[in-house]
Amino acid sequence: MDELLMERYALAKERVCEIKEEKAVQMPYLDFFQKTAAFLEKNVEIMDGVVFLGETREPRKLADAADLSIDEWKELNRDLYADILPENYKNSYGNPVYACEKLGEYGKDFSFLYAELRGIVVYAFEKRLWDITVLLELFLEVYGAFAQEEIPTEEELRGILNSYANDYCQDMIEYRTRECVDPELDFAAKIIMHSDFSDLRYLYLFGEYITENELGVAAFLNGLSQEEIDSCARTYTEGYRLGFVNGHKDLSKKKTVNIRYNLGFERMVKAAVLQFEEMGLKPVIYRYPTHAVNRRGSYRIGYTGAVANPQFDYDHRQDGALFLDQDFVQKRLRALQTSYEKYKELAYVHAGPACIEVFGEAPFSPVSVKEAWQFSDAQQKLEIEMQNEAGQITNRYIKGDERSFTIIAFPVPDIGEHFEEIFTETVKINTLDYHTYQRIQQTIIDALDKGTSVHIQGAGANRTDLTVALAEKQDAEKETVFENCVADVNIPVGEVFTSPKLTGTEGLLHVTGVYLNELFYRDLTLTFRNGMIRDYTCGNYEKEEENRRYIHENVLFHHDTLPIGEFAIGTNTTAYVMARKYGIEACMPILIAEKTGPHFAVGDTCYSWEEDTDTFNPDGKRIVAKENECSVLRKEDPGKAYFNCHTDITIPYDELESIAVIHADGSTEDIIRDGRFVLPGTEELNVPLDAYKS
Repeated sequence: MDELLMERYALAKERVCEIKEEKAVQMPYLDFFQKTAAFLEKNVEIMDGVVFLGETREPRKLADAADLSIDEWKELNRDLYADILPENYKNSYGNPVYACEKLGEYGKDFSFLYAELRGIVVYAFEKRLWDITVLLELFLEVYGAFAQEEIPTEEELRGILNSYANDYCQDMIEYRTRECVDPELDFAAKIIMHSDFSDLRYLYLFGEYITENELGVAAFLNGLSQEEIDSCARTYTEGYRLGFVNGHKDLSKKKTVNIRYNLGFERMVKAAVLQFEEMGLKPVIYRYPTHAVNRRGSYRIGYTGAVANPQFDYDHRQDGALFLDQDFVQKRLRALQTSYEKYKELAYVHAGPACIEVFGEAPFSPVSVKEAWQFSDAQQKLEIEMQNEAGQITNRYIKGDERSFTIIAFPVPDIGEHFEEIFTETVKINTLDYHTYQRIQQTIIDALDKGTSVHIQGAGANRTDLTVALAEKQDAEKETVFENCVADVNIPVGEVFTSPKLTGTEGLLHVTGVYLNELFYRDLTLTFRNGMIRDYTCGNYEKEEENRRYIHENVLFHHDTLPIGEFAIGTNTTAYVMARKYGIEACMPILIAEKTGPHFAVGDTCYSWEEDTDTFNPDGKRIVAKENECSVLRKEDPGKAYFNCHTDITIPYDELESIAVIHADGSTEDIIRDGRFVLPGTEELNVPLDAYKS
């Protein structure tokens, strides 16, 4: 280990531990420094392998799960996250509203600092010495500035924070790039492969916030037989393998797979790791990014525990506004390029992500506060440019036409008293006979391929009235417009989908209520003109400007407009009935929800970066609808071709009057009428609907 770094760490921790007793800083800033120093000290103790619990404060070794009782682990875990929990958040410096109330003009900056410093929790458990050291030094630098007779101006404070982001950008980007492709960074993998899952204390070794959801899932999986666990994992890993087979991609060239999941599923993940090893793939299991330099919004890409407070994550989703300018964009992109070049051999053999998602967690409707950092219009454009270029860099090293993915979802105990039943039903849904769906979906595709467009009409309170234009075929015997999607990359079955032709796609898309990326939208309305979003609103807030801002940030991702990237018809009526039976429609993840009615994606198509790779349906026909009027620009101007987002919006069957194919001569043929499949050959899909009604 670097001796200089060890020396820096030793000096920094010693100084930080002194601050909680000092009064060299004037009020109101003293309170921030004393409380934060005490928080940092707790994590330094964990880093050093010793904790102090209870009233006696006797030192306790912390090297293994067995070092503490389950109750002591719960106490320690809650203590590390207590300040940002919802019940305490109103008095937390992590809350920009509170920070601004207490610290005035410095509030936003101190709240940024506090959020950044909170990353120390996971660094302490991972023993990431460099990350902890630079955080402690940042805290000390700010403290030193405020311990002077003349405190710094807001601009000077912001300069310190800005320098931190810029100075360490290369290091942070390089480590993040490496952990995305290098199986030797195996902190999580070691816990997964070597823990005794019957002892739930292992969950606390990750350093994540642990709730009854994580404990409950782990306990439930402990009650399943090894055969059942292997079967659940096999559905997931086999879907991943089939993604390569069906995409005509060579899996034998790949050496690693990225496993993303929520804590609690370790027993299933371990089984998956062993199955992936049979395919020649080693696991790459990395945590969601914690440094502001690496974060993108409030989305957690990587493994995660519970979200201690979604509002905290939401409040800090645009913390990058503090340092985002043209110079930083160029610095970050150079860092990404040099990092991928350094780890290019690892990147070339990376196969892509295999994701286990969860659903049933308590719904969250965010509150937008003016005190939080927010991108200016200029910064929004810079952010878009940066993400577009970053996507291109990544694709040059982890080639889109050579990688694949798979996603599967399971419920967590928060879903309610029927958790175990719903879990069992979900397993059944995930393993439905894909041959049946493949046959029925081919019938739907045959009908759709005869049309020039599709008209979707809502029913009741749903005001959807949208015409989707379809790509043209040159040879109807050999070409098709829709993909026959069964249970490979997107589990469960089933849907048929296409990349719409933008020109001629017109009308209104409306859903009465929907969760998108874990955020709720009431009466979401998008208006399309030639396939591009022309107008948008929702009913979440009283003020229209707040509704539009909400959509602009979280659906459009700061783009002025987005194209319709996908139109699909979901065919999984069994999943739809399960959601209705248990009243969990609002909890269903988009992965399953998109299979329970027609859905529309705004953003990129499903074939981004893979447009020139031939894709075929099981009937041998080549799929020709892989690009649109935006993505066709990829060779001359990739920045205009891709938007680096793809958000699915589903209309449930019971809000649907009709889906009808429109032929060149103006005649029509119904696929769905009054929420039921009426196309001859699809009647079997109505069986679950009829059984539920009876």
